Amino acid sequence: MSDQLYQDRIVALAKAKTGAGKLAAPTKSARRDNPLCGDRVIIDVRLDDTGHIAEIAHQVRGCLLCQASAAALSSVAVGRDKAGIEAIRHDAERALGREDGEAGEPYAAFAPVKAHKSRQECVLLPLEALQDALS
Repeated sequence: MSDQLYQDRIVALAKAKTGAGKLAAPTKSARRDNPLCGDRVIIDVRLDDTGHIAEIAHQVRGCLLCQASAAALSSVAVGRDKAGIEAIRHDAERALGREDGEAGEPYAAFAPVKAHKSRQECVLLPLEALQDALS
């Protein structure tokens, strides 16, 4: 499973650590845990006056997939509002085969996870934390 699942693009996203850390004064924060695998994600966001994400940071204690997903999310979340984050969520769902259509970047990198249903929640956990923070 590992060789097929942890392809170079996923490893590169995790190593990039885009957005890793915490914000000094976030507007909102949320924590999500996956009790099945032990992954934990904390997302901090600073929103501008229009409700768009001005800054995002994440702290991940979890697997490579969760780390890569948090980095991917951080790379595309700035400038988006709640509806924009929902569009990103749909892109992730397409990459995992849960919705029809082709996933765009950076979530296309997660296509190998489609064959590993038990690992799909690892990819979605950062998105769920961000959606909690925005609600």
